[in-house]
Parts: sequence; structure tokens; C-alpha cells
Amino acid sequence: MPQSWNWPAVRTTVRVLLRQPSLAVPHVEVADIRQLDFRRLRAAGCEAVIFDKDNTLTVPYSDAIEPMLVAALRECREAFEGRVAVLSNSAGTPDDPGHATANRLERSLGVPVLRRPEKKPRGFESVRAHFGNVDPARLVMVGDRYFTDVTFGNLHGMLCVRTAQLTSAGDNPVARVMHMFEVWLVALYRWLRVRPPPHRLLPIASEFVRIKAPVIRGRGD
Repeated sequence: MPQSWNWPAVRTTVRVLLRQPSLAVPHVEVADIRQLDFRRLRAAGCEAVIFDKDNTLTVPYSDAIEPMLVAALRECREAFEGRVAVLSNSAGTPDDPGHATANRLERSLGVPVLRRPEKKPRGFESVRAHFGNVDPARLVMVGDRYFTDVTFGNLHGMLCVRTAQLTSAGDNPVARVMHMFEVWLVALYRWLRVRPPPHRLLPIASEFVRIKAPVIRGRGD
């Protein structure tokens, strides 16, 4: 399912570049979701987890979870007692006619896919509608893109976790170029000592990361 041009992300990217680079910097960074200790996140007071889809749970444009991540997603669902959702920039958006992809993804993952008219970094209304009047600081946003997933979470005060891409194979050329640019730019921000926005769990963020999990290779990376 091809994605249409994401103008809100373009405008927010300009904002990040010119005024608020910290919005693109995650509080936690991992190879993939197996490194996250979801039970510790829950014990620390987090109330729900929101995942990106492509290159976070699935390879691009697939409806099936990456097999090695099945146990980690199950652990997350158990730790948060089902308070888990997917917020994708493909499934559940206007790029998904009749929400056919979202419906298939829900059956495949066993996790709700949030429907909304706008793409990240907009669309927090769908999060609020699904989880209720929860404090955004108690929500965890997990995704592979700095300028959509991480920026979306930081704009709303969430705990932001960035995962490495599962693969570049099958992704569209524009997304590949943007991903490389984001990685380079955030590395520059870190060299310049740009810190992520304040969050109550930032001082103990390292406690939520397990021993390093292997990064997937052999998919055209």
C-alpha cells in the first residue's frame, strides 16, 4: 500500500530543524522491541504503549509481525493488560481505503490499529479517543522514525523509544532517503549535545533496556 505525501511531517521537520531539534531525540534507543523491558515500564507507571507498524513490528507494507518479535509483543500485551495499540502512517489512514489493511493487521497482531484522518506527527486525538483521558507522560511511543514517531511522542510529552529499522528492503525510495537524513541529523544533534525533552522517567531510562538484541541483517541493508 503506497503512502501519500505527508505534509504535516514536512512542516514539523522544518520546525525541528529550525527551532526545536530536541523533538527528534528519543529518550530511549534500542535495536528492536526485544530489548525493552515492558514489565519495568509498567512498574514505573507507564499505562499504555503505542507502536509504529512498518520497520517497528513488521517489514515495510507487510501485515505479519516479524517472527522474532512475536514473544516481545506478547510480553508487552501481558504487561500492559491489553493497553497496546498501533499508530501507523499507512494502515488506518486515508492511504488505507476502507481500512482494509488496518483490519488485516488487527487480525494478525491481535492489537487495535488506530484510525484517523491525519498522519504522524499529527493524530493525537485518536490516541486520546482510544485510551481515554490518560496523562500523555504515562504513554510510551515506540517507532523507527525520528521525524514522525519520535517527534510525535515528544510533541505530546510521551516517553519516546526509537528502534532501529528492521530492513530497508521494500521501502519506498523517498522513505529510504529521509531515514538516512534523519539518522545523520540526529547523530549531529547528539554530537552537539542536544538532549530530548524532559520526562520524569529520563533519569532511569537505561533501566528499561535489556542486554543488546541482535539487529536483523541479510534483508538488503
